[in-house]
Amino acid sequence: MNCDTTGSVDGVDRRSVLAAGAAGLSLSLSGCIDTVRSVVTDDSDDQLSLSIVTVPADSNRESVRIARHLESNLEAVGVDVTLSMRSATDFLEMILIDRDFDLYVGRHPADFDPDFLYEALHSTYADEAGWQNPFGYSNPYFFDPLLEAQRRADGDERLEKLEPVLNGLAEEKPFDPICRPTEYRLAGDRFDGWDDDHLATRRGYLGLEPDDDVDRLNALVTDARPSRNVNPLSATIRERGTIVNLLYDSLGTIVASEDEDGFEVEKWLAESWEWDTSSDDEKTTATIRLREDCTFHGEDEVPVTAEDVKFTYRFLEDTALTHSDTPSPAPRYRGHASAIDRIETDADDEQWLRITFNAGEAVSKRALTAPILPRHVWLEELDDRIDNRQDFSAPQGRWGLVVTDSVPPIGSGPYQFGSQSERSHLTLERFDDHFTLDEDVDLPGPTVDELRFTVDPGSSSSIAQVESDNADLTSSMLGAHSLGDISDDTTAELIDDPSWTFYHVGFNTRTAPCNDPRFRRAVTQLIDKEWIVQEIFFEDHATPLSTPVADEWVPDSLEWDGADPVTPFVGTEGTLNVEAARAAFEAENFRYDDNGRLLK
Repeated sequence: MNCDTTGSVDGVDRRSVLAAGAAGLSLSLSGCIDTVRSVVTDDSDDQLSLSIVTVPADSNRESVRIARHLESNLEAVGVDVTLSMRSATDFLEMILIDRDFDLYVGRHPADFDPDFLYEALHSTYADEAGWQNPFGYSNPYFFDPLLEAQRRADGDERLEKLEPVLNGLAEEKPFDPICRPTEYRLAGDRFDGWDDDHLATRRGYLGLEPDDDVDRLNALVTDARPSRNVNPLSATIRERGTIVNLLYDSLGTIVASEDEDGFEVEKWLAESWEWDTSSDDEKTTATIRLREDCTFHGEDEVPVTAEDVKFTYRFLEDTALTHSDTPSPAPRYRGHASAIDRIETDADDEQWLRITFNAGEAVSKRALTAPILPRHVWLEELDDRIDNRQDFSAPQGRWGLVVTDSVPPIGSGPYQFGSQSERSHLTLERFDDHFTLDEDVDLPGPTVDELRFTVDPGSSSSIAQVESDNADLTSSMLGAHSLGDISDDTTAELIDDPSWTFYHVGFNTRTAPCNDPRFRRAVTQLIDKEWIVQEIFFEDHATPLSTPVADEWVPDSLEWDGADPVTPFVGTEGTLNVEAARAAFEAENFRYDDNGRLLK
């Protein structure tokens, strides 16, 4: 596009022209040039059509408004857009298993450590189900080595290794982070200690101090899925592991670090661990001793041993356990298991194990936050399926053990399964034999007999329930739109926690035109992240993003300074400059017909 960018050109303001120019950036990731197919066809006069999928407003009003913002601006530049809303389960099945979408808007579960980008983007996972690479993005010659390099590094070296990963992500745009919300929850006054730990982690529900005669904590959830299924491996039932981490122990647990908004991993089921990073082959070794006398839930009091740990990570790598022609990795915790090279146990010592990782210490510790499964329970379920000759050659992520609700929810965590009623509640009961209740263990434990997660479909109604003492906590994040419903004179406490989740637009890079990074960059310039934060999240309740990791990991080149530094919005204050936006598409050789329709 030829124009003078020092002033307005045909009604196109200078900022919009400069923004539009960003869409014409060359493919800096040269390794992917051969995989990009042009979306321009000389003999096609069909209008370009795209579908956007998200969840309905009663699941996440903010996602819907972001999707409508994108829908409107895509239509303004001549795209035929279909916006569909699906239930949370159907939405995740579409995205994570069926891969039946062009674009979607949602909240990414992410993780406290940026290594979540490894399973989110590594080409190894492009054909797997689950949150690992739902975009189908593949760049094995350039991007994969960068992802692998950051895994092996620690400290300042890891910061250096992450910078090209984040800069490459900002250029390639298989997904575009929009904003990170603050996690708000309302807590009643029958308990003290809400501020001690993050309420998206297991420790947020442990060590609380109830009033006298209070033996139940009633936590409200806006999502009914936990009342139907508590399978820890299902990617379509939950995006976060709070309930799983109360039912199941892991070797390590996430805690807020002394650094503001940071997180780290401390020992949990592991009583001790010793780390060795001196290997010349870029491997890390942890020698771990499990806590004594830990048992799984149930009357049999089956002990938790190193063999259960070894089984868990093997099972996460292949849930068919070789009973299929190809491995069938679990659609959750895939990245955790992939960091492990081997596990050694000792037949004479059930509490000892040594784990060797293909990663540095930070990533290795993240791997230890996966839930430890009872080997005897899952093998019994597997044997039943083998005896019944059930098919193990189904697509990864589909066959029974990763989605079924028939596997007993037996773990070793501080709470055990009590009961559930669909669309009503999930009730957990205190596990009185849990190690945190040992007076010699300096860790928070369960302090009430019962922890009930009651389904309440709306943030506003949940606020009213807590304020009227009918509930103790809004366990689900409150929608930003509902915060004004909190009474000025309430005795309840508004808890704000930093979030590692983020709102984003995801592209299906398996098909045209979303397989072209130039197209993806042009689309992301239609999103005004600053306006979204101000208007949809009411300014103070979210932070606009140019990269999906916590502030401590953001390189100078991607710091937010009022606009996305790579693909700034083509317009001002939420209003699209249509001429400049269309010029951005034309600069990448996309064609328009005489009616202003963008062509395939």
